[in-house]
Amino acid sequence: MHRVDIDHERDAMEQPPSPAAEQTQLERRKGTLASKFMLVNISSNLLLAYQSLGVVYGDLSTSPLYVYRSIFVGKLQNYQTSEAIFGAFSLIFWTITLIPLLKYVFVVLSADDNGEGGTFALYSLLCRHAKFSLLPNQQAADEELSAYKYGSSGQSTSCLPLKRFLEKHKKSRTILLIVVLLGACMVIGDGVLTPAMSVISSMSGIQAATEHLSHGGVLILSCIVLVGLFALQHSGTHRVGFLFAPIVTIWLISIFLIGLYNTIFWNPKIVSALSPYYIVKFFKETGKDGWVSLGGVLLSIAGSEAMFADLGHFTATSMRIAFPFFVYPCLVVQYMGQAAFLSKNIDSISNSFYNSVPDSVYWPVFVIATLSAIVGSQAVITATFSIVKQCNALGCFPRVKIVHTSKHIKGQIYVPEINWILMILTLAVAVGFQDTTLIGNAYGLACMTVMFITTFLMALVIIFVWQKSVALAIPFLLLFGLIEGVYLSSAFIKIPQGGWVSLVLSFAFLAIMFVWHYGTRKKYNFDLHNKVPLKWLLGLGPSLGIVRVPGIGLIYSELATGIPSIFSHFVTNLPAFHNVMVFVCVKSVPVPFVPPEERFLIGRICPRPYRMYRCIVRYGYKDIQRDDGNFEDLLIQSIAEFIQMEAVEPQLSSSESPSFDGRMAVISTRSVQSGSTLLVSEEDFGISNSIQSSKSLTLQSLRSAGDDENPQMRRRRVRFHLPENPGMDPAVRDELSDLIDAKEAGVAYIMGHSYVKARRSASFMKKLVIDIGYSFLRKNCRGPAVALNIPHISLIEVGMIYYV
Repeated sequence: MHRVDIDHERDAMEQPPSPAAEQTQLERRKGTLASKFMLVNISSNLLLAYQSLGVVYGDLSTSPLYVYRSIFVGKLQNYQTSEAIFGAFSLIFWTITLIPLLKYVFVVLSADDNGEGGTFALYSLLCRHAKFSLLPNQQAADEELSAYKYGSSGQSTSCLPLKRFLEKHKKSRTILLIVVLLGACMVIGDGVLTPAMSVISSMSGIQAATEHLSHGGVLILSCIVLVGLFALQHSGTHRVGFLFAPIVTIWLISIFLIGLYNTIFWNPKIVSALSPYYIVKFFKETGKDGWVSLGGVLLSIAGSEAMFADLGHFTATSMRIAFPFFVYPCLVVQYMGQAAFLSKNIDSISNSFYNSVPDSVYWPVFVIATLSAIVGSQAVITATFSIVKQCNALGCFPRVKIVHTSKHIKGQIYVPEINWILMILTLAVAVGFQDTTLIGNAYGLACMTVMFITTFLMALVIIFVWQKSVALAIPFLLLFGLIEGVYLSSAFIKIPQGGWVSLVLSFAFLAIMFVWHYGTRKKYNFDLHNKVPLKWLLGLGPSLGIVRVPGIGLIYSELATGIPSIFSHFVTNLPAFHNVMVFVCVKSVPVPFVPPEERFLIGRICPRPYRMYRCIVRYGYKDIQRDDGNFEDLLIQSIAEFIQMEAVEPQLSSSESPSFDGRMAVISTRSVQSGSTLLVSEEDFGISNSIQSSKSLTLQSLRSAGDDENPQMRRRRVRFHLPENPGMDPAVRDELSDLIDAKEAGVAYIMGHSYVKARRSASFMKKLVIDIGYSFLRKNCRGPAVALNIPHISLIEVGMIYYV
């Protein structure tokens, strides 16, 4: 009986499952995969939320060190009562709730640009959904970028009148750019003020615990820490980044526990101050003096902009986890505990945080506070580097050296010139003021200006990008604009008491940006109006009336169409040029990153016998132009791919069009590398192989010397060969063969060495800006050849004078 049952069960197992059973199993598998994916997504966001603590919230989390001291200064010293303390805490609570929590976490974080945040991300979104951009050499092909179409593609009729007005009037677009640049300048000002503010505030704990240490001693220690902080910037945040999150986490937990202890031990009734009733009571008691004190209250949210500005390193979900569930409650409980302590110890307001720390944990808290201040300063300095890079991409900042400090995180960069300028300015602010209250007045003005600008740009994004009704954007603008406007007006009152520093720093950087942008635009317009006529070239024939020598000539210009005047200037003075000519334009587009497969645009300028091409290399405002050493090889492969594509797709080479210039094709570098039209062979080479293709013995010796001086630059050699393809068009084969021979003969880079001068008839102000301001910046910034990683040994510069 038992054996029969076993056989019956075995037969049942061997029978194929029914369709219903298969469907059930399939659904179970799908459910299992979905649950696993959800778990991975949740764990990934939790990890990012933890990592964001060290990068994003360092500045915001150290604000309890100085907020209450900054509130009760000036005439508000006459209102140091327990009722005023309750009112101040209520103001802090509702400020943190409305602006960082409600505005940033629930609204602004949704306005990302392909995962990137900050004022430039909002400006980029606006430029892509309306014609607000003032960037030169923009093309219709840029709109085909995959990152360009991010966001809603529809068109709301309610915003059309406003859109037409802004697009029609260039002054309105200029004002919009100035507003964005002002926000950027205020962030750079933060990079000067935040380190001084945070480090001096944290170091003041030594003076509170050690009576014999003078204020001058604290200042010296603070300056030593500041110098060390800026001196370590060249190593990059990634080398010490693993320490940042644990430090800020321990700091937040510490201030939460201290705040909870003080609330229970000193005055549990402080919980009632969560009611906005105490705000009304506070202003009834203090009047105008209470309004002036808002400049201290706004320091409690200083650093909130980092949640949006650093969005590119994390995700909106991770930010929405970290702030509401960890950072927000820790800060609220800490401010509540300080208020409870101060309500019973009014005389301790001058150093409220350290006086409220229990003696048993005083020194461990001091160490963590100092480290957290350094972490917060580090995040702001890194953000300043990023802002300078983005301004440079917009053509609004002089060329500076940009070092990529991390192979894994794109946004971690180091700008040496800006780093040392920031250090000098920070030390000057620390030594000049020696008082965190005065520095806080400048710091608060800078932070609130950035937030107000974000609110303004966000209202435009709601209208033009999200395609929502103006009736929805106006309440957002009125609610947060009114709140921030009140705080901003209070900060402006304190301009004589230190606030002027923020304005001086911001307008100094804004003047630099304006002069550079103005001079660059004038130079570009000169090139645009002095292009070489294409009909003139076509009339000269394929030889162009000059001697064509072996090799490839890369002519660099900012023009995306047309022949730059430096070409005619060159051949007029030296009537010879290379067999193959490529006009290269390296430009920025209003997207954060351009995928490598969409970076190159290749086209032909004249008919095939002329061997003249155009290459446009596109970068986003957050892209880093690295010297990978393979630009020439990628360019040759891309042109070869275009030649082959042109033969297959006749519309690219149609002779019906009156002009050969302007027809471009996107050549994917990945497809070029995976399946090239040309056969590629690679070999490591020494000095002898690296110069074997040179026709000149003098050039060989020069290159040999260059290789000896820079052994790290000696790279692999890539050689191209034509595949054995009997079916290839003979004209295509001849053109590819000429391209390969030209590459073997050598590549030369031709750039304009320009001198920009104002016309004699120009106004005095224009002469001042161009002849003095712009000329000074051009002489003291990095040269275009260095910025574009052009090898100096192959560079030919053509002198040009631009009268603008």
